[in-house]
Amino acid sequence: MSGLRERKKEATRAALSWAAVRLTVERGWSAVRVEDIAAAAGVSPRTYNNYFSSKAEAIAFRYLERSLRLAAELRQGPSGEPLWEAITRAALRQLEPGPEVEHMPPRSDEWAAGVRVMLAEPALQAEMLRASRIAEKELAAAIADRTGTDPESDLYPRLVAASVMAANNVALELFVQGGTGEPMEVLLPRALRMVATGLPTP
Repeated sequence: MSGLRERKKEATRAALSWAAVRLTVERGWSAVRVEDIAAAAGVSPRTYNNYFSSKAEAIAFRYLERSLRLAAELRQGPSGEPLWEAITRAALRQLEPGPEVEHMPPRSDEWAAGVRVMLAEPALQAEMLRASRIAEKELAAAIADRTGTDPESDLYPRLVAASVMAANNVALELFVQGGTGEPMEVLLPRALRMVATGLPTP
């Protein structure tokens, strides 16, 4: 029962976070209230407040959750798989829509433009930075486990983790800017491949 209860909590947290993202992208930052997010996820505002203290925290959680899942999947992957292949595989898995997205699919045709506006919000930028630091530390620990290094004393796992997070962030920026016309499923593995090969001069 405790396992089932925990899975329900995780599902509720994911649904609230996705609802916050979807509504903010579609309506704009100031047009979305806690009550709107809670209603979209099928819970009460009080339940929302049990999970998140702000709208920015709810939105940033989706980024944090996917980054932490990447680290977890990296730990669980085949031990003989080359590191960068394992990282790319795990990163691409995080782009797959979860049940919360299938339950509340995005309705905006201008999704990338809405994400760009959302990410420019100062309150969200602060939460994203905090989430990124947490995720990077966990990813470095997972990389250290696979490579037999120590994240407390070795440069390698920290540098790889920082590079992976940077590649993800740059790919996301290019995606929302729309300059390349390519989806994250194309941009992210390309970014990781460039980092893995030492960023050769074009």
